[in-house]
Formats: sequence, structure tokens, C-alpha cells
Amino acid sequence: MILDLKLVDAQVLTMDPNTPSARSIGVWQGRIVELDTDLPARRVVGLDGATVLPGFVDPHNHLAWAGRAARTVSVTHCATVAEILDLLRTVPRKAGWLEAAGYDHRTLDRPLTARDLDTVGTKVFVQDLSGHACVVSGDLLVGLPEAVLAQAQRDADGLTGFLAEAGHNAVRALRLPYPLDEVTADIEAGVRECLRQGIVLAAEAGVGGGLIGSTPLEVAAYQRADLPIRVQLMVSATELAVVRAHPSDLVRRALPLGLRTGLGDSRLSIGALKVWTDGGMMARTAALTRPYVGMAGSGMLADTEDDLRDAIVDGHRAGWQLAVHAIGDRAVDFALAALAEAQAVCPRPDARHRIEHAGLTRPDQLVSMAELGVIPVVQPAFLYAYGDDYAAIMGADREDWLYRGRSFLDHGLTLVGSSDRPVADGNPLRGIQFMVDRASSSGRVIGVGEGVSVAEALLSYTTRGAYACHMEGELGSLVSGKLGDFVVLGDDPRTAGRIADVPVLATVVGGRAVFDPHGLFG
Repeated sequence: MILDLKLVDAQVLTMDPNTPSARSIGVWQGRIVELDTDLPARRVVGLDGATVLPGFVDPHNHLAWAGRAARTVSVTHCATVAEILDLLRTVPRKAGWLEAAGYDHRTLDRPLTARDLDTVGTKVFVQDLSGHACVVSGDLLVGLPEAVLAQAQRDADGLTGFLAEAGHNAVRALRLPYPLDEVTADIEAGVRECLRQGIVLAAEAGVGGGLIGSTPLEVAAYQRADLPIRVQLMVSATELAVVRAHPSDLVRRALPLGLRTGLGDSRLSIGALKVWTDGGMMARTAALTRPYVGMAGSGMLADTEDDLRDAIVDGHRAGWQLAVHAIGDRAVDFALAALAEAQAVCPRPDARHRIEHAGLTRPDQLVSMAELGVIPVVQPAFLYAYGDDYAAIMGADREDWLYRGRSFLDHGLTLVGSSDRPVADGNPLRGIQFMVDRASSSGRVIGVGEGVSVAEALLSYTTRGAYACHMEGELGSLVSGKLGDFVVLGDDPRTAGRIADVPVLATVVGGRAVFDPHGLFG
């Protein structure tokens, strides 16, 4: 047998406990054939001792949103409302709208309002950094449903223009859909960013509708796109429709034609059904059991309890893996109760239901999560970027519950790391760094005792990430028979002084170098 590719003189960390390390990898027809092989190869690449790992898996990513954010004017660097308005006056309109992103009320001299935006023009939409809220000009408030306006923020002069969750979605619905050509280009831009960070599988966390959908034809954009990495699509639960199935199937609502988790191949597939149960901490809409420190509010659920419960139970009955967005502990309570009800109605032992974020998890909830076997998919980079703020609004008695690490592992849970790109830094090495040292950008340690070892953190971005996506048979470790997907690093994360700064030298998918800035592969 003659291999297609052989990597030699490498420090291979396989993530396989049976054979933890090797010096060479042989690939044939896109799959790993043998480690430490003597087989000849058509192409031999010497890596001069560089570290090779399974390609990183990012099981909660927003490729289209990341691409769109990169081409949308950001106000993140502005320190005052006056600076934002000066910037917006220079922004060209598209389809009659003026759009900007990156609004963060915490860093400004005062909150931005509709009255401010009215001085710029009409149809002005400024998205919050979290993606859960926005500030809009006054004309966009006119005609919104009464139920939305009843929940909208007000001050002494009336509506402020700040809209969260349902209000944010209602305004976005006025702008959507984006053209397929734009969405396709945005996806490809998001994929290129993943390539630079060693990611070989990205799960797009919500297509077709919901909080961040771009168009009802969104899956078509992924089919059109040039995808040098592997992509899995979570479908928004808003797309479930009533179906007339046989009574014995126990299915009340489903995606048309019965489509569900598992359709597709290793290149593009359908993953979990995405259900949003609450908001986000940045927007102060994550649903808590006790109020935010210094505030009267404790966040909100994203919909009525009945509608959210129906989405979870109906999705489970229809055979979906569920990815339930639940950040606050009240939302986690709700998610766990609904998942337990779903399993009682229709037992599925290997459903691998996930809780996305699990941002604030009480000690008692750890036990319930373990009993249900749910998978916490966390975003460690959130606490690196925003941890000081999150710790302040939770208070000392809840700070250690934020985006846990060690406690999940100690309760036997499958701890999975992800990015939620573009809300925070998408670099897996940044997430691994935080999982280990729990230090925010200011150096503050958040969640004392929640740190994990480098080896455990690496598993969260490789083997466990693949498991969360039902892809562990193809990805996540470097063993014979699996796909030839790996990342080549300029240093060993286990011994590097600063994991987040370890350079990605190459990303290889199916035995082909799809990112190779240094020309290692010729």
C-alpha cells in the first residue's frame, strides 16, 4: 500500500488513551491509516517536531453572523454616544437601512436612544454585542406588536429604542431576509476565520429562523458555499410544523418531510434542533432565579413556558437531538424540567441533548444534569472577555457558578468547549487557556476551583466536541479509520507558557492542507 500523505518528525497527541502519542501519521483517501507507520507515501511532509492534534471542533458557532459582523460597521470602540452618532453619519445604507453592530451600553458615557438615532435618519438599527438586543430609530418602533412594545424599555420621555429578545427579533424581521448571495459570502468569511484557528468542524447554532437566522432559505446558502471545513447545522425550533404522522410515531410537529438530526455526510450535515429559552447576560436578559446585583430585574424567558416546553417535547418526539440555549439558572431549571418530561413521554437513551451555555449553574442543578445525561456546551472565552462584568452582576455568592468547568467533570458530565463566535473570541486555544487558568482579561480569577487540566481542556475541544455533534466515530481523535483532520501547532499546549498565543501552523481536512500560511505542505 502506498499512502497519499505521511507526516513525519511530528509530536502527535492523538487524544486516544490507548495510543496517546506518535511520531508520524499515514493518510490514504482522506482517512488515517496508521500511526508510526513504515508504509511508503506519495508525499512525505516533515514537521520538524511541531505538535499535531486532532482538528479542533467548535460545536456552537455562528458562521454567517460572524461573516456579516466582519463587514458591518462596529461601534465597539466608541466611548461616547456622540462618537457613535458621528460614525453612523458616515455609514452607507443598504436596502434603505443603516446597520451597525457591537453596541455595549456598559462602556459608554450614557445609553444610546432612539432619539439619538433619529438625528441620523430613519431605519437605523444598532445591534447589541450579545446579539440579544438592539437600539433602533423611532420610526422602527411604529407598528411593532403591542405585546412587544409593552415589554420595551422606557424612560421619562417614553420608549428608549432599546429592544431585547422578542423586540429585537420583531425589528430584525422587518429587515430580513438577506439575499442568498450575501449569506453565502458571509458563511465563507466565517469559515476562513475558523481555518486560521485550526477548526475542522463548526456547528452553526441556528439556521432558518430564531434569534440569528438570515433567511428562510439559509440551508441553501450552506449548500452553495465553498466549505473547506466540515459544517453541521442546528435548525431553529421555530421551523417545526404540525404534521399528520401515524399515531404510533408520537410525532406532533416536525421539520417538513421528517428531516432531523443526522441527515447529510461528514462535510455538511444537520445537527441539533436549537431552542432558545432565555436571553444573555450582557443584555441582562438571561433568566435568573434572583435579580442581577444592583437591579430589580432578573431577566426573562424567551417565550411562554407552554410554547418552549412544546418545542422541546415535540422536537424530542420527532427524533431530534436538542440544543437548548439556557444561560441563567432559572432557564437551566426550565430546560432540565422540559427535557425530563420529554424523556418520560418518549424515552431515548442516547439522545445526547445539550444545554448551550449553562452560564449560571447552581450546585443542585449539577446533580439534575448528571441524572439526565445532558451535555453542557460552554463558552470559556466569554469569561475572559466579559468575566469582570458577569462576576459583578452575579455577586460574590454566585460568581463561582459562572460557566463551570471542574464541577461538570466531577459530576460525570461531558464538558464541551465552544466559542459562540462572533460574540467572543472564536480561537479554541483562547478557550483552552481560560478553562485552565480561569483568568479574565484583567487577570481576575473567576470561579476559583473550576479550573481543569490542559489535557482535560484539550479533550473538550476535540473528542468531547465531536461526541456532542454525534461525530466521534469520524473526528476528535487521531486513530486508524478516522478522518485525516488535524491541526499543526507551533508549540505544545501542555507545556506552552501561554496557550492562547500558540500559533496555528496549518489546518488539514481529509488529508489536504486547507490552511498553510508557512508552506509546510508545499
